[in-house]
Amino acid sequence: MDPTAPAADVFDPALPWRRARSVALRPEPFGALVYHFGNRKLSFLKSKTLVTVVETLADHPSADATLVACGVPEAQRPAYVKALADLARSQMIEVRA
Repeated sequence: MDPTAPAADVFDPALPWRRARSVALRPEPFGALVYHFGNRKLSFLKSKTLVTVVETLADHPSADATLVACGVPEAQRPAYVKALADLARSQMIEVRA
């Protein structure tokens, strides 16, 4: 990460997040395809649990709370936080107001 990047570019799992409004999620046998209609980026979610996390982010007070609610084991949470940070960087998820 760029240490001079604005704070908005840094993923904070303690904040409330949601799937970006201009993003479509299409379920697939391996997980899902995620497409951003604004920047035309395509991402692959290779875990059905990660799909559930992304779909339910808006239902919980934070990304951390979403991981707990989705049953992500504590040992796997750093990998999920990294995946969510990557999705935030590509504008697939966004902070809720």
